[in-house]
Formats: sequence, structure tokens, C-alpha cells
Amino acid sequence: MSTTTAPIRHDLTIPDVFQSLMNVHETVGSHGFSKTIHHLVHLRASQINGCAFCVKMHTREAREDGERSDRLDRLVVWPHVSDFSEAEKAALAWTEALTVLDAKTDYAALRARLRAVFSDKEISVLTSTIALVNLWNRIQISGH
Repeated sequence: MSTTTAPIRHDLTIPDVFQSLMNVHETVGSHGFSKTIHHLVHLRASQINGCAFCVKMHTREAREDGERSDRLDRLVVWPHVSDFSEAEKAALAWTEALTVLDAKTDYAALRARLRAVFSDKEISVLTSTIALVNLWNRIQISGH
């Protein structure tokens, strides 16, 4: 691979930005949000974004924290199976809406669904988690 087409090591060229992103990631994680939902959201956004590295990493991390393989196998079809709780389904719907932006999305209905199972603080943490995983996916994909 020539140096003109080689991936850019953003972590080496702007280490202060990467450290700041890691700090934000840690701060969001410190709010005690459900680890199970955190893993499902990270994995689902990574699947949608086509980030193979992130899919592999988030699948491994979910399993390490006790997530079952059969649920992970069916995550891509979550609306059509009974494996996931209403809170998980609301979080996954929000993940998909914030990952694939569509002007036709009814965000108010999705927020109502979220508020049926989460506090506003939890929704803020969830939204931040989704934004961060999408950012990390895009940084990783830039090296494909």
C-alpha cells in the first residue's frame, strides 16, 4: 500500500482529540446506564454502519459481560423476535433512527416510547452513547 492510500493514524496525528474522545466515552459510561443495552446499541449501530472491526469488538465485549450468543445472533432482526425487552427495543429503535437519519422519522413517537421505559437522564445517556458509537464507527471506517 502506498503512503498516499495508507490509512491515516488519527490517534497518532491528533492524540489530544483522541484522549478527549476517550474522556467523553468514560464520562458517559460513568452514569450507570444498563451495560446490556449499551452493548446492544454499540453492536447494532456498528452493524448498520458496516464497521467490521467494531462489530467484532462489540460482540466480544458483550459476550464478556454475559450477553448470550443467541440474542446477539438475532440482533439484526430485533423487531421480529421476542428476545428483547421493551426497554431494549425502544433503545434499538432510537439507535437505528439516530444512525440512519431520515427526514420521515417520527422522533416524537420514538421519544414517547423511550419515556415509557427510561428517565430523561437515561435517554440523554443513551443518545450520547449512540452519538459516540457512530463517531467511533466513522473514524474506524475511514481507514478501510
